[in-house]
Parts: sequence; C-alpha cells; structure tokens
Amino acid sequence: MKLTKMSHACVRLEKDGRTLVLDPGGFSEQDAAIGADAILVTHEHPDHFDEGRLRAAMEADAATEIWTLASVAEQISAAFPGRVHTVGHGDTFTAAGFDVQVHGELHAVIHPDIPRITNIGYLVDGGQVFHPGDALTVPDHPVETLMLPVQAPWSKISEVIDYVREVKPQRAYDIHDALLTDLARPVYDRQIGGLGGSEHLRLTPGDSAEV
Repeated sequence: MKLTKMSHACVRLEKDGRTLVLDPGGFSEQDAAIGADAILVTHEHPDHFDEGRLRAAMEADAATEIWTLASVAEQISAAFPGRVHTVGHGDTFTAAGFDVQVHGELHAVIHPDIPRITNIGYLVDGGQVFHPGDALTVPDHPVETLMLPVQAPWSKISEVIDYVREVKPQRAYDIHDALLTDLARPVYDRQIGGLGGSEHLRLTPGDSAEV
C-alpha cells in the first residue's frame, strides 16, 4: 500500500490501482480529494471536512463515494444520492477495495466549556493503517501504521507520547501538523521518537511511503 501525506490531516492511500482519501479538509490542498475512488471523513470540523473539496471530487468522478458519520453526511448527502454512506463505531465496510473498520465516537475534549462533537477513526485493511481523526482512540486491534495527530488545540505532547505507547504501532507518521512550526518539529521528533516506543516518522506534504 502506498501512503501519501497531504497537508494537515489528509492522507491518500493507493492499492491495486485504486485510491482512498481520508480527511481532505480546509487546511489541505485544493485538489486533495480529486482522483479518489472513495473518501472517508472523520468529523465535521473544517480542517477535516471541506464541502467544496468533496463536491469537486464527487463531480469529477461519478463513481466516487463517501463514508462518514451522520453530522457530515447530512450536510452533503442530498447532493449525491446513494453515494454518501453513514457509518459509526463498530461498523465495517469495503471502500475502493480497502477493508475498513470504524472505531471511536467522540472528539477529544478541547475545553470543558465547549460541547464535544462526534468523531470516528478508520482502521484500514486489518490494521495496516489507522487514522483516528481528532481523538486518541485505541482500536481493539494491532496497528502497523498509526497516523498520529501530533499537535492540536486539544492535546499536549505527553498525551501524544502516551497514545503511541498505548497503541504500540510498528510506526507512527505525523498528521494534524499544519499549526506546528518548523522550529518546533525537532522537539516533537525527539520527544515522541525517544519516548513513544515506536518508530516515529514524518513526511513532507506530497511525499509517499510504502506501508
């Protein structure tokens, strides 16, 4: 499987000539979802869900479909009848030839005064890749490659390190990093890599790796 890191939380997965895109939000490239056979969205926040990017991908290819939770599906399903599928924790499905399991229910706490919204993570091909969205969800399944939300208003680095320790992936690639400056990246690399217990990796947007 080829993994391509796009900006912020967006990831493209390619296998057997088909493409699965996760979270092509407003911090990602304008064409982040173009060419996708299937799109997965973890939650409604604009850095993960951008209606314009989804519409562009859906209009470019009449076979493209979306899997997401209810809060996102209700905003876009009317425009694409039969092509937007609502899923939740415990569901399993196949999208563009990828086997997907859904894990999690709620977004991480940003502040006690801010109501929590729903959020789901996607475990792809039996644990080959796990994208948790905006939560530190631990799936009940071994994970080979963890897409690690490395910096967010709702997290601190000790929580990120402990999350890697709990999931115990073979490797963790940074995502959710658009607000992280280049000056801070070596600090995160050193601390997560040194304390997390798993191989810690980072891709520049547009770069790829085999996983």
